[in-house]
Amino acid sequence: MTPSSESASGRHAGRLRIVLGITILILVVELAGALLSNSLALLADAGHVFTDVAGLSLTLIAIRFAARPATPKRTYGHYRLEILAAVVNAVLLFGVAGLVLVEAWRRLAHPPEVAGPLMLGTALVGLCANAVSLWMLRRGQRESLNLRGAYLEVLGDLLGSLAVVVAAGVIAWTGLRAADPLASVAVGLMILPRTVRLLREAVDVLLEATPRGIDLDEVRRHILGAPGVADVHDLHVWSITSGLNAVSAHVVAEDGADPAEVLDHLARCLDGDFDVAHSTFQVEPRDRRALEDVAHE
Repeated sequence: MTPSSESASGRHAGRLRIVLGITILILVVELAGALLSNSLALLADAGHVFTDVAGLSLTLIAIRFAARPATPKRTYGHYRLEILAAVVNAVLLFGVAGLVLVEAWRRLAHPPEVAGPLMLGTALVGLCANAVSLWMLRRGQRESLNLRGAYLEVLGDLLGSLAVVVAAGVIAWTGLRAADPLASVAVGLMILPRTVRLLREAVDVLLEATPRGIDLDEVRRHILGAPGVADVHDLHVWSITSGLNAVSAHVVAEDGADPAEVLDHLARCLDGDFDVAHSTFQVEPRDRRALEDVAHE
């Protein structure tokens, strides 16, 4: 079987473009609001939104490249660019979180004057816009690591806007200026756990780890239970990109078994039970394993 001509990310590219437009609008509004209100929390959230704009742009560029056909030099095409974009997103988020936390620490010692009502109004606009973007990405993030990264970034923006709303309310009603840098700390800390998870999942794909949700022992049992299969070895399962899983294995056929029938059954079995888009099996006679063991000594 061959990989699908469209990745999970590609199927949701239209929604990503709309989310990118909304995110750019949020960035402009929050930057203006941060400068006019002198709010670090708004500026921190705007910095986070800026990385989202960069990340979403990288994601869309990666999807465009991933749609290109395979070539003799890149036999799987450009699907891995989507995973590299997810890694770049994670690195950007780490940088933003660090800068926000450092500036918040500096401001906690001497909190500046902040225009609470303007800060509140700007944060509410960001909160509503992020809620729309989150709703648009809710389905795609279950299918694609790249879209999950975008979803988590928008979720971080929404939580950041919520923190700014709370801080603005505190400042407006109590005059406690320290609420602004404290909200910035909350934004920075909310970014980190999701970024670590995104980076770990992206690195797993690059290292060709067994995809999450696939039990290698269960795959082995399915192969061994197929008609005409006596044994299996050199079994590998990995992801080409999100939503495109692949498997390769050396399958030992029983004496008299038809290799073509064995291959057809295995391909149907793995595609239906494990969502494997690309399978490669080497069907061997029983005496082949001994020759391979000698060759690998």
